[in-house]
Amino acid sequence: MGNTKFDSRSVGLDIGLSFSRWLTGRENLHYGIWDGLDVCAGNVGAAQEAYTAKLFELLPDGPLRILDIGGGAGETAKKLVALGHDVEIVVPSAFLAERCRANAPTAVVHEAMFEDAELSGLFDLCLFSESYQYIPLDQGIPKCLTLLKPDGHILIADCFRSEGFSPDKVQATVGGGHPIQKFHAFLADQPLDLLSSEDITQSVAPSIDVEQGLFNVVGYGMGRVDEQMAVQRPKTRSVVHWMIRRLLSPRKRARLDQRLNQQTRTAAHFSANNTYLLLKLQVRAA
Repeated sequence: MGNTKFDSRSVGLDIGLSFSRWLTGRENLHYGIWDGLDVCAGNVGAAQEAYTAKLFELLPDGPLRILDIGGGAGETAKKLVALGHDVEIVVPSAFLAERCRANAPTAVVHEAMFEDAELSGLFDLCLFSESYQYIPLDQGIPKCLTLLKPDGHILIADCFRSEGFSPDKVQATVGGGHPIQKFHAFLADQPLDLLSSEDITQSVAPSIDVEQGLFNVVGYGMGRVDEQMAVQRPKTRSVVHWMIRRLLSPRKRARLDQRLNQQTRTAAHFSANNTYLLLKLQVRAA
């Protein structure tokens, strides 16, 4: 059998994408835009489609050669190809690369970290859709500048840690990204013109409430099973609880309880600690 390491990230992505496919018919895991929509699981697909539509409004006139950096499961690339664009995708894992090839079969897929990806030719557009936060601040934009045509563009749609970010040692802080002040300071030194910037934090924040609701449903189900086992299978329940204590540290158990049984991850909590920006940048004319 060998010593193959259990890939929990791929398993988690597989489960998440399968659920998204069941719920929406698409393999999207990104935020949605909830303006005018009731905040419920039934509207996740519509909210995600509204997000993509808003993102695509920022596309320069095409057709374009686009580098989709951190392209998820390839759903965005699929739509870009359908619009007539030539798309290449960079994703960091074999699992995501496989899903990209399935969802966007005509796109070129590079299985690599963006910092390490070997890319050739020049692009009209580098796209970061909720992937910019995972790339070191001093490497994302500089590498794009080596890959773009003289009049090329960069689109960034992502979370940044807001000035009001307040880390909590007990409660996991939802969201993420580079500190927004550091990002703006770094961006000011780049040979780029900021064509547009829009703060859509309040529009995407309800996605967190929907996600929390899903986990609460799972937590409720697990709680009901535990209650029944306490009555009908107390010895089995004791063994299960013993195994959980052995496998998970007290901190991880507390975090899991928050995730499944509490309402600490909310739209308000997200908005207090994050700023979600849509940015359109262009290489500055020499």
